[in-house]
Formats: sequence, C-alpha cells, structure tokens
Amino acid sequence: MVTLGDIVAFSGSVVQSFPHLRKFWPEVLRQAAIIILSSGLIIFMMEAVMGGVCGLEAHYTLQGIGAPLYSGVFNAYCSTRICAPYMWGYIFAAKIGSGLVAELGSMKISDEVDALEVMGIPSMAYLVASRLVAVCIAMPFLYVIGLGVMNVAEYVVTVKMLAAVSEGGYLYVFWLYQNAYDFAGSMLKALLMGLAITLVGCYYGFNAQGGPVGVGRNAAKAMMVNMVVIHVIGVTVTSLLWGMTPNAPIGN
Repeated sequence: MVTLGDIVAFSGSVVQSFPHLRKFWPEVLRQAAIIILSSGLIIFMMEAVMGGVCGLEAHYTLQGIGAPLYSGVFNAYCSTRICAPYMWGYIFAAKIGSGLVAELGSMKISDEVDALEVMGIPSMAYLVASRLVAVCIAMPFLYVIGLGVMNVAEYVVTVKMLAAVSEGGYLYVFWLYQNAYDFAGSMLKALLMGLAITLVGCYYGFNAQGGPVGVGRNAAKAMMVNMVVIHVIGVTVTSLLWGMTPNAPIGN
C-alpha cells in the first residue's frame, strides 16, 4: 500500500507538470516515434500468435458441442474484449515498461536528472510527461493494427487451415457479435493499461538508486507490479462495460 500511495503521488506530480510540456513537443513526437518503431513489430507478432490460439480454441471447443459454425462468436469475444488488450498489456509492460525503468534509472544514477534541473529543464515534464503523452499518440496506431492482425490470424486458422466454417458464414457471425461499443471498450482497456504501465515504469526508473544493481531490481519490481495492474484493469473494465456474463444469445 505504501508503494501504491507513492505511485499515485508520483502520477499527481506528472499531471501537475503538464503545463510545462508545451515547450517539449519535439521530444513528445520523438518518443512516440521510438515507441512505434521499436515495439510495433513485436506487438503485431504476438497479437498474431494469440489470434492463432483463439482460432484453435474456437474450433475445438465448439466442435465438441456440435456448434463449429459459431467459431466466429468465440473469436469475436476472444480478440476484441479479452485477449487483444491482455496481450497488448503483456508486451507493452515487458518491452516499454521495463525499458522506461532502465532508461530513466540509468539517467538517475548517473545524475543526468539532476543535471536537467540545474539547467532549468523540469525533469518531470521532459522525461515523464513527454513519454506519457507519447504513449497516448502511439497507442491507437499500435493497438488498432495489432487487433487487426489478431483478427486476420483467427480467420486464417479457423477458415483456411481448419476449414471449420465457410468464409461467408464465419465473417457474418464474427461481425454480428461485436460492435463499435465493444471496440471502444477494448481501446479504453488498452489505453488504461498503457498509461498505468508507463507511470509505473517511470516511477521505478525515477526512483532508482544503488547503481546498476538497483536499476535491475527496480525493473523486476516494475514488471511484477505491471502484471498485477494489467489484470486489475482488465477485470474492472470488463465488469463495468460488459458485466459478468458474455451476453451471447446462443442456446438460451
């Protein structure tokens, strides 16, 4: 609870530094470009892997109850509502969250953060707020493309590889059981995960001490905290937006 309070207080300090961010828009855009170029490929690849898993589960689960034609329903819920945001969170925490701890932590222990303050540059705005806004800029691109890749992987596995259902039947059912509300809820879940992971990573990086060993220790702590945060956000948003039932009117 002490750590949670410290992270909340740190997040409040980041929000208070936003007025200074108008001076550092080139840094914001640079960080957004770094996030997209350095993390896009691995996010897309892992979303494709998860799409293949959803396609396999859809086929063999529904085949067991004699309803393989409804594989599109399983895939629609598996990707948009659940697995796409979770896989996004896992890779974002491992790739970007841990990278933030290492980057800011190395700057902290080498007194670069203090040097920025001496030069009159607000470190909280330049180092943390800029990365937070960069995540908001990069996230829609990364997530929407990743979700599309996941949907394509589900289609390829279910329709082309396993031939569980015809192309027209699959696409009809797949799009019938999702709408703009589901997509917006999925985007909200991913955005909250991305912002929380960024704040946790920046907190542990900004408070690193004890040399390189301390930075490594904080990176491990940040990853552990982010794994908890991802699932708390996932369960909370899913319960608030869709309730505790899947809302799939099949077989009453």
